[in-house]
Amino acid sequence: MCKSKTKSEFTLATLEKYSHQNTSPDGRVLTAVNGTVYDITNFLPSHPGGDLIYLAAGRDSTVLWQTYHPSVLPNSPSSKRMTAILKNLEIGTLNTPESYYTFSSEFYPTLKSRVTTHLKSLNLPLRGGSGSIHLKSLFLLSLFLLSLLSMYHLPAPYSYISSIIMGLTASFIGTCIQHDGSHGSFSSNTKVNKVAGWTLDMIGASAFTWEVQHMLGHHPFTNLLDESTDPTESDPDVFSSYPLMRMHPSHPKEWFHAYQHLYAPILFSFMTLAKVFTQDVQIILSYRLYHIDATCRYGSGWNRGRFWGMKVLSMVYMLVLPIYYQGFAHGIGLFFVGHLACGEMLATMFIVNHVIEGVAFAEKGGGAPKNSKGETTMEGMMKNKKIKTDLNDWAAVQCQTSVNWSPRSRFWNHFSGGLNHQIEHHLFPSICHTNYVHISKIVEETCEEFGVPYRYEKNLFKAYGGMTRHLKEMGNEIKRD
Repeated sequence: MCKSKTKSEFTLATLEKYSHQNTSPDGRVLTAVNGTVYDITNFLPSHPGGDLIYLAAGRDSTVLWQTYHPSVLPNSPSSKRMTAILKNLEIGTLNTPESYYTFSSEFYPTLKSRVTTHLKSLNLPLRGGSGSIHLKSLFLLSLFLLSLLSMYHLPAPYSYISSIIMGLTASFIGTCIQHDGSHGSFSSNTKVNKVAGWTLDMIGASAFTWEVQHMLGHHPFTNLLDESTDPTESDPDVFSSYPLMRMHPSHPKEWFHAYQHLYAPILFSFMTLAKVFTQDVQIILSYRLYHIDATCRYGSGWNRGRFWGMKVLSMVYMLVLPIYYQGFAHGIGLFFVGHLACGEMLATMFIVNHVIEGVAFAEKGGGAPKNSKGETTMEGMMKNKKIKTDLNDWAAVQCQTSVNWSPRSRFWNHFSGGLNHQIEHHLFPSICHTNYVHISKIVEETCEEFGVPYRYEKNLFKAYGGMTRHLKEMGNEIKRD
């Protein structure tokens, strides 16, 4: 299809209509980067990152473009090639509300240049992991299958132990295989990445829903809250649990929040059950997740077929077969025990990275990111350092809103799927988690040079304690102005 040569002005509302060929007015797929609108319809099949580009469709994808092209630096050969490609796809401009973030600082380009150069010097790929991630994946998938089979046939209480092992293994499949696969960082082969992402469907949830919430909501807008009537930049991870949980200082406090640090672990355990039975179904029926348009994924009939097919298949081997072999009550119990173990582990691994004592939270229109006490985080933590970047610089905000734990530990990096290097992950989501231990020192040193916080806890237990203290503080303070 030939694209129009006439350059037009688009709004976010009109751009959103062009998120999938099946739903757009004329079959085109459009995206916007840095205020320029591009027709990517004919570029889709040849995109080096595979169909990951669909996540940029129908929206302002400036943050995605910046973070998923770490080697595209000013005046570099890759930048010149990219500029030439984009020039041919340009069709108009985007009239959009002012973003919370800036990209004018040298902090992120400097960091990207140093990280990519260092990985190349170690002969490590910018996309895809080493053999260790494949061996780990084989081990986890085998353990999942073995625990599932033993759950069918062992008597209680051994069947419940198998169910717990199955649930915990499923959580590690999510963090160590699916997470990288859906980010396009598990392998340099796009088909392998797709299969790796598919493992989330294998354990009962939907990788497509995860992509929409995690990659289009959480990653670009970490700990950012937009409470306008038409939100465009807001992190669903800090408001989706409200009012049951108050995580963001800008939310009003209810009386029961005073106890949220006590009941939080119970709620955490229901996380995967809620996703499997409510969130996944709601998003495929409405094509939306809160303010985020999900047509880029669920506009495809193939994707919808995969969604429902995997829902049915996973229910067969996780619920129907346990009932068949163990009886109704026992089978139901095994299903719930496995999910509760999985939900508890997943929630614990994710929440401590962004919802923790002293970390920054932001509100669109509310100035620079601040901690729970209302103090500007970067200025407060770097009192004796010269700050050489904007307080609202996107990369600097990621460092203010994220916390590492057990940094540079190879064991904990493998154990958590790189979640212990959360700062590195948010700055470089397209780099495989097995490489984070190699770049963390460079990230820390560059943060120090530019006066940007690089915060970490000694271990997961310290981080969990900090998370608990933050929840307790949120349950006993008034809303921050």
